[in-house]
Amino acid sequence: MRALVTGGAGFIGANLADRLASEGCEVVVFDALARPGVERNLAWLKARHGRKITSVQADVRDARAVAEAARDVQVIFHLAAQVAVTTSLVQPMDDFEINVRGALNVLEAARRRRTPVIFASTNKVYGDLADVPLELAGEAYRPKDADLRARGVSEARPLDFHTPYGCSKGAADQYVLDYARSFDLPTCVLRMSCIYGPRQMGTEDQGWVAHFLIRALEGQPIVVYGDGRQVRDIMHVGDTVDAYMAAWRRIEEVAGRAFNLGGGPGNAVSLLQLLGYIEEVIGRKVEVGFSDWRAGDQRYYVSDPSAAKQALQLADPRDWRAGVADLARWLAAERGPAGTARRPVEAA
Repeated sequence: MRALVTGGAGFIGANLADRLASEGCEVVVFDALARPGVERNLAWLKARHGRKITSVQADVRDARAVAEAARDVQVIFHLAAQVAVTTSLVQPMDDFEINVRGALNVLEAARRRRTPVIFASTNKVYGDLADVPLELAGEAYRPKDADLRARGVSEARPLDFHTPYGCSKGAADQYVLDYARSFDLPTCVLRMSCIYGPRQMGTEDQGWVAHFLIRALEGQPIVVYGDGRQVRDIMHVGDTVDAYMAAWRRIEEVAGRAFNLGGGPGNAVSLLQLLGYIEEVIGRKVEVGFSDWRAGDQRYYVSDPSAAKQALQLADPRDWRAGVADLARWLAAERGPAGTARRPVEAA
């Protein structure tokens, strides 16, 4: 088997490419290598898997390059994207071209041979959820509605695109689903919550779990936008890759469907709660400052993962505390003596 992973040198893409190659697939890693650090991910993949990894340095806006890379593959995982809300507000045209035109280039390349496409979407397609009544429970917001609190946000939630990033990812999300309707192309959409784990080089704009850990390990202050009580259901990248692989294996059963993918209510954590746990992991206090809320930020978003779990036959996700401790150890080892945790917590 031969698979194409666009954005394959990125955090999730590299983990997915590693799993595919480990299970015997030849993998085409298609990546513009525009983000700092992704070259290391690509070098790691090639060192681990040798000739099973073919790299194509190109941009998803280049339709010809996409079509050529997709020519002899049996599945396309489309993860290449402009990933930051903040960047989309500064450069909305680039955001549109990468996220919408790039997705159309992938879909058109796939349509020629009816190649399955698994698409990385986002919880941002549901907007800021400002209509959901919330209450404070210690250091975290939670819905007043007990059922929503227990289950999380389901796929029945109306789409509501906010910010250029939300619009571009939402448009691509809908194009992917419509190609299943209009052209009988086997596609599946995974609307991801916050994913974390090894090979994540987080920044202020994207990958906040790793960003917090990197700053804490380096003894640097952390800026929190908002009050820190906003909640996300964080999901380990290993569980995320399981879902992508399952979507491919069951693509004829799940074609044309979108699934919310996250850690669920059992892995819901606020920024302040995560910072408190990071202090336990590294054995020292973390300096935290606060700034204004950012556009489109959700006070609360927790996925209802039940539809994905049932349709894709997924196991229960890894507990966030064990996963964050594991990421802290990986970052400390990856970054050398300057990034060493004093008292790492043992993973479960």
